[in-house]
Amino acid sequence: MMQNNIIITGPDMEKLRHLLDSLRAPGNQEQQHLVVLEEELDRARIMPSFEVPPDVVTMNSKVRLTDLQNGKKLTYTLVCPRNANFDHGKISILAPIGTPILGSRTGDVIEWKVPAGIRRLRVEEILHQPEGAVRAARALASEGSRKAEMGVCSRFAGRPRPRRAYGFV
Repeated sequence: MMQNNIIITGPDMEKLRHLLDSLRAPGNQEQQHLVVLEEELDRARIMPSFEVPPDVVTMNSKVRLTDLQNGKKLTYTLVCPRNANFDHGKISILAPIGTPILGSRTGDVIEWKVPAGIRRLRVEEILHQPEGAVRAARALASEGSRKAEMGVCSRFAGRPRPRRAYGFV
């Protein structure tokens, strides 16, 4: 079942609150989806991007799901409405399946109402998480700079220091 609190990054929260504000208008056909997203955001626990665990679905995460009714495997990337393209596996945060995926973790079962009843999906794997990619890039950069520092130090290790012409020897 869904957990009580979802995890969301500060920047994602800010973007999604702005999205909600920009789409609120009388007669907007997405009003129901906006209410559901707002409820999810209200119960969210905000974390700095660098602290988000790697098994949490954030905006722009690519996730593999299993439909628990038929066993079908699905792969989606969770995006803002303007970037949605179902044919390319990019689903909007405002899609009926999009909102419940946000903040879920590997192993969570997501449930939501569809005309035929309740649909259930299990989060199998996070294939890409932007925050995880940034952490990995920083780790590689950090590792590279440590190796570079060690290379400079080890290159001169054990060698006599060069004499300089400062007017004395």
